[in-house]
Amino acid sequence: GARGPDSVARGQRSMSGHHYSPVDDDELPGSFRHRQRTLQRWRVSMLGAFLSGVVVTMLVYPRVLPCRACAPCGTTANIGAVVDDAVKRAVAQCPTCPSCPECPHLNSKECPPAPACPSCALTCPELQGASGPSDDEVVARHRERMLSRPMVNILECKPGQVCRADSLNRSRVIGQKGITLWMTGLSGSGKTTIAEALEKRLLYALGKNVFRIDGDNLRTGLTRDLGFSPDDRTESVRRASQVAALFSEAGIITMVTLISPYRKDRDAAREMHAVQGIPFMEVFMDVPLSVVQARDPKGLYKKVAEGKIKNFTGIDAPYEAPLAAELVIKNSDMSIDACVDVLVAALTQKGVLTGHEMSDGLAPPDGGTLINLIVPADQMAAKRAEAETLPKVPLTDVDVNWLQVIGEGWAAPLRGFMREGTLVQTLHFNSILLDPNAIDGDYNSRQTDWMQDSFPKERVNMPVPIVLPITDFTRREIKQASAVALTNAAGVPIAILRAPEVYELRVRELIHRTFGVTDDSHPYIKMLLAPGKDYAVGGEVELLGKITYNDGLDQYRLTVEELRAAFRKKGADVVYAFQTRNPTHAGHAFLMKDSRQKLMERGYKKPVLWLSPLGGWTKKSDVPLDVRVKQHHEVMAAGELHPDWTVMAIWPSPMIYAGPTEVQFHAKSRRVGGASFFTVGRDPAGMPYSSGPHEGDDLYHPDHGRYALMASPGVGQMQFLGFEKVYYDKKDHTMRGKDPSRKDDFISISGSKMRKLAALGAKPCPPQIPSDLIASKCIPPGFMVDKGWQIVSDYYIRQQTGDWVPYSKQLGGLPLAPAMRTSAEAPFGKAAFTAHFADSTGAVISPWHQIPLHPAGAAADEVSFVCEIPRGATAKLEVNKKVPHNPIMQDIKKGELRYYTYGASFFNYGMLPQTWEDPAAKSGFNGTVGDNDPLDVMELGSRTCKVGEVRTVKILGDLELIDQGELDHKILVIDTSDPLASQLSSALDLKRVMPGVLPKLVEWLKLYKTTDGKAANALASDTPTSAAKAMEVVADCHASWKALKARGAGDTGFWLG
Repeated sequence: GARGPDSVARGQRSMSGHHYSPVDDDELPGSFRHRQRTLQRWRVSMLGAFLSGVVVTMLVYPRVLPCRACAPCGTTANIGAVVDDAVKRAVAQCPTCPSCPECPHLNSKECPPAPACPSCALTCPELQGASGPSDDEVVARHRERMLSRPMVNILECKPGQVCRADSLNRSRVIGQKGITLWMTGLSGSGKTTIAEALEKRLLYALGKNVFRIDGDNLRTGLTRDLGFSPDDRTESVRRASQVAALFSEAGIITMVTLISPYRKDRDAAREMHAVQGIPFMEVFMDVPLSVVQARDPKGLYKKVAEGKIKNFTGIDAPYEAPLAAELVIKNSDMSIDACVDVLVAALTQKGVLTGHEMSDGLAPPDGGTLINLIVPADQMAAKRAEAETLPKVPLTDVDVNWLQVIGEGWAAPLRGFMREGTLVQTLHFNSILLDPNAIDGDYNSRQTDWMQDSFPKERVNMPVPIVLPITDFTRREIKQASAVALTNAAGVPIAILRAPEVYELRVRELIHRTFGVTDDSHPYIKMLLAPGKDYAVGGEVELLGKITYNDGLDQYRLTVEELRAAFRKKGADVVYAFQTRNPTHAGHAFLMKDSRQKLMERGYKKPVLWLSPLGGWTKKSDVPLDVRVKQHHEVMAAGELHPDWTVMAIWPSPMIYAGPTEVQFHAKSRRVGGASFFTVGRDPAGMPYSSGPHEGDDLYHPDHGRYALMASPGVGQMQFLGFEKVYYDKKDHTMRGKDPSRKDDFISISGSKMRKLAALGAKPCPPQIPSDLIASKCIPPGFMVDKGWQIVSDYYIRQQTGDWVPYSKQLGGLPLAPAMRTSAEAPFGKAAFTAHFADSTGAVISPWHQIPLHPAGAAADEVSFVCEIPRGATAKLEVNKKVPHNPIMQDIKKGELRYYTYGASFFNYGMLPQTWEDPAAKSGFNGTVGDNDPLDVMELGSRTCKVGEVRTVKILGDLELIDQGELDHKILVIDTSDPLASQLSSALDLKRVMPGVLPKLVEWLKLYKTTDGKAANALASDTPTSAAKAMEVVADCHASWKALKARGAGDTGFWLG
């Protein structure tokens, strides 16, 4: 119909001016008056039939009289009298047995005696008078009897029989859940209007299957036989609810728009849905009578006022308003779009708009199932024991970050590092196949089959490759193993990877398809291009406990399940996420609060903000993680982002700086965490070129990331809250959007300007804000909370000298011997880490100078071995010759901690105390000199030593490594307590007792530096020297140490005690 002349702009239409759908006219079939007239015509036809019967009776009656003896009287019966009498008796009452006609002659003697008439008993049904029940009452009573009768022999499903598809699977397939929205309210309250608008939004904008049931489409068929009596209204509601339940059970969002004035009828509809387990939501259009009378879209209220309509709901017939409706919409104060927003928000909160499980306003993860791969506590001991027996795959810091992402479910439905087929899908489609109904588990958990010809039809978003690169050495170590242990830098197994699939890693293809740029100095690309890791291993993982980092920030690291529980605890009916790699200033806070206000305007009651600082690896120039987290904490403590509606939780992913591709993964993980909305700004996940002719230019257009994210086919039901640039308002000292009417009151404070001011230690500006903040060395009041600014300023002042946590990097956890002493302020993983030796009295000693080379009572071929690097550890730990007491520390080069990257070591590595390879003695192979260190030792026993552990070992031989003109002896030994020690007297016995170990040792020593981009090492011989020859080397180096001690450190810088 046409719109009213006072309608406002589209999207902000007023309910008062909207056209409503027509109802039944008085003359239409099915109306009350039409039914009355039909009944009258029926009664007239019945009367005609009755009179016809009377006429027939009149004609036939004389011939069927039981007494014919009077006929000879010679007189003809008075036909008129007989007719009059028959009519009289037919109309007045049913006739009794007729008597014989009397003889008309006056002289009765002339009449013959009349024979006796036969007896009879004629009866007629009594006619009901005006006081009997009406037709409607008779029908209602009959309906009540029929509805209350037992359902004998009617059974939809036999016990234990599955007659219909499982509702959850049905929902997943069609991508939504069925629900009945029961919209009730007075005529003219907007039920149909708002339902029509909601139908369009759901169908056209959100792609959902929806249907409306209202009075009109019911009265043309299903309720055509019903009127408007209370009983008929009840029956109308019952029928509508039954139909709605069937639609909803089929997964259709079903709207019922009936006045349904009686509370008991609506409650009965609700109860029927509850019994069948079908979602039901009562929506009350709470509009005052005066408003609906003014609207009067059908002209009904006017007819009521003129007396043309009686018993009208809300006027002279009751309307019982809901007492506990799920949703109350006072649409007289709202636009139609605002009403629809409220309904969509309610449907979202109930999880109706997704086919997967969703509760308490939290979005479901991609694939619909939360992933938690942390081994249960009751299985932990057995799994850890198993891990010790498996081949080891060492992880870098970035690998650990990705492992946490996978194991805690942030990359759902991924359950492990990508197999090759999954990687190919990711690179080419930014998505992966999903088959949740597969009998043998998740599709991506299968070994890649390049010849398969049947694939699942469902896909989920997966824009970035999550792979585990390995070296050829590690590939060969895995062999045909059914599982491998994933170890951290300390050599500790932190996960098991099942059914490993090893494949060639085509790094250049991965880079080009993920990043779409050529920039080999890009920090993440540079890591991918590191030499030696030409393969990858994929497979499903089991975490051997929650991954922790021991950096003081673990309290902010919540798993997916813990985070969602935190949202539920705050009563969230929707979650929106905001990610930042920078400190939060007032502009950010303004955007986050503005986003919350927008959500409340959409009808959400308790939007909760997820402030999610990225916690994984980041490039050096980014603000460290601990600085960001501590600054965010102060912003919350100051109430700028109130703790009642804010949850700060670290998102564990590393940053790969892949622009539009990566930001899709950021959004995906936020959905996993429960967020339905994501606030995203310009140039998300971008950075400048690091090399080449475009160095310094943006890798990606600043607007492309947000656009690609919002247009991505994999975002599901997630919505995005964009924002424009904000400025500092000098007038009221806040951050906000610029007011064009007073442009001079606003100044821009860029990130670079903020960093300069922080490095200058800028203090708050005076009330009159200067135009040049840098020159004035001041920060405008209100730009950032005071304590937060102090944290940021302190970082930029001490950027090069401070001890920061740049990103999530595991600290501590290194297996230490009981005698070792470390500092909590300098745990393993930090550059300042030191592990001192202590004697039985607790006094600190030097392992180099104070532990004897030959243990008391030991055999001639037995010496003391000090373990520096346990089997499987990758950190390059060594006794520091120059620090007092010679503690064990991690080697550092160019400011970076050093690690072995070739593969997991299969030996314990350490040194022999009281030895020194003199660089002045040219007694080595081809005139090589000593390497200026204590003798290096490779212990080959089956037991994994701890850092600083001192063991008595048997000397087996020596492999002489040539390194840049220096001779670096590698003394081969075995723990005297090892089960195989008695079978080994020299290195030559290794071929027999420990087959394969010696070739691996030779390969390791030659190639372990190649994965750092260095040339291969050389050995004097691939065959170890004899045990006797090795003992001579030990004796010579012991003598060199004695000489060093005797003459003093000199210019060596050594600490000699």
